Amino acid sequence: MPGISREEVAHLARLARLELKDEELDHFAGQLDDIIGAVAAVSDVAEEDVPPTSHPLPLTNVMRPDVVRPGLTPEQALSGAPAQEQQRFKVPQILGED
Repeated sequence: MPGISREEVAHLARLARLELKDEELDHFAGQLDDIIGAVAAVSDVAEEDVPPTSHPLPLTNVMRPDVVRPGLTPEQALSGAPAQEQQRFKVPQILGED
């Protein structure tokens, strides 16, 4: 497999609007070549009977179940508000819309 060239890295850097020095182009070309090689190796190992997964081990949900509990009444929620209107918190207008 041909390696990624420094011209290709420079092109990618231009697309990403990154300014790279000459030594960085050489360094990143080697790193990107290693990454592409690793991805190719994984692709070679994956057989058609192996389903794609996001995790190697099965995950289970560890969250507790939802339990309905009584909440605050509108009066209790608004009791400490500096301003209220129609059972809602009243805040200063910030967008200039009506």
